[in-house]
Parts: sequence; C-alpha cells; structure tokens
Amino acid sequence: MDNKIARLQEIINESKKIVFFGGAGVSTESGIPDFRSEDGLYQMKYKYSPEYMLSHSCYENQPEEFFSFYRDKILTCINCLPNSAHKKLAEMEEKGKLLSIVTQNIDGLHQKAGSKRVWEVHGTVHRNYCQLCHKHFSAEEVAELENVPICSCGGIIKPDVVLYEEGLDNQIVASAIKDIAKADTLIIGGTSLAVYPAADFVEYFRGKYLVVINKGKPVLRQKVDLYIDDSIGKVLSQIEV
Repeated sequence: MDNKIARLQEIINESKKIVFFGGAGVSTESGIPDFRSEDGLYQMKYKYSPEYMLSHSCYENQPEEFFSFYRDKILTCINCLPNSAHKKLAEMEEKGKLLSIVTQNIDGLHQKAGSKRVWEVHGTVHRNYCQLCHKHFSAEEVAELENVPICSCGGIIKPDVVLYEEGLDNQIVASAIKDIAKADTLIIGGTSLAVYPAADFVEYFRGKYLVVINKGKPVLRQKVDLYIDDSIGKVLSQIEV
C-alpha cells in the first residue's frame, strides 16, 4: 500500500489539471450511507423499494411516502460534516492542482469543505423550489416543514435532485464532460460506476493517468494506471499538495 500511495503522490505532483469523479463512497466517512454496500439503503427493509421511493412516480403519486423517506434517509446529510477526502480535494483546488469535481452525491459536502468548481450531476438537497411560483427554499426549511412541504402559494416544494425516471441537467453534463476531456489526470473515487449515464462520462477522458480509489474495483473499459482498494478519505489524507 505504501508503494501505491507513493505512486499516487508522484502522479499528483506531475499533474496540473486533475478532475475528481466521485460517488457515495466519498461521503460514507461523514456518516452518510451509500446505496449498494452491506449497510447501504438497498439492504434496508421498507414498505417500498428505495428506488421507487426516490422516483418521480413516487413523488407524483405518493408524495407523503416520498417526503417521509426523503427526510428520514436523505435530508439527514445536512447535519453531516466534510471528511478528510472533501477537505483534501478542496485543498488541491486551492493549490491549483484540481480543475473540478464531478460528483454523483447530492449532499453538498464538497462545497461545505471549500470546493468551488463542483458539477453535481444528480443535483443537490440544498436547492429546492416551488413548482408553481418557483420560489427557492433551503434544505433546512424543507426539513422543518411537516408532511408534504407546501409553499405559501399552494405549490409543492420539490428538491432539486435527479430522481429515478428523471433526466440529468444537460448544461451540468456538458460542463462535467468538458472538464473530464481536458484533464491530464482523472481520479475516480468512492464509486462502483454502476449508475448510468454518469458512469459513461469516463469515456471522454483522454489524459495521461486514470486512477481509481475505491473499496472494490469498478468495471472499466479503459486501462487503469493505478488502483487503490481502500477508502478515499484514508488515501487522500496521506497526500501532500
């Protein structure tokens, strides 16, 4: 492992335009459960499947069920703090090493750690808007409202997150792909790359080094230059920038 950390340090030292592509594993060390691990949301027992309760169909047809699950299992992230991975990535950006972060997470912890250029491909819990008057609400305001959150105009307040059955934001996708395409190093961390279409973004990488830091090796068509089977926070905390 020491040799792999040393190699990662060499790659980061050499690189000038790093893009970090992250998933749920980046935030598990902050106490936020992922979906597919042994303790993930997919392993818990509910009245309906997590996929359904986080779907557009559930939001439209059973909003009480949707918001009950959303507050209980998703909005709890607003009380979580950035971990060593979030902090190291923010430091890398500040030092001019990191071009941007492309994240599948919706918790906003990268920004809380100080990162500025973050492409949130699945949206964020921190933006919520009324579907009638388009007034914006914070995650804290949504958490405090009971049952289905209703705006003063009578409209339902919808989280700005990409639910199952919904498409990604084209502008955010284009920006994320553009950065990946011009990166000299792409670090994939805390993701199994099982969620599409976000996993397809890696296809646009044309740089020198492809690095994967994840517990369990994701399936990639591209040649991986360095693979570290460990938690992203533990690994990045050993890097100096």
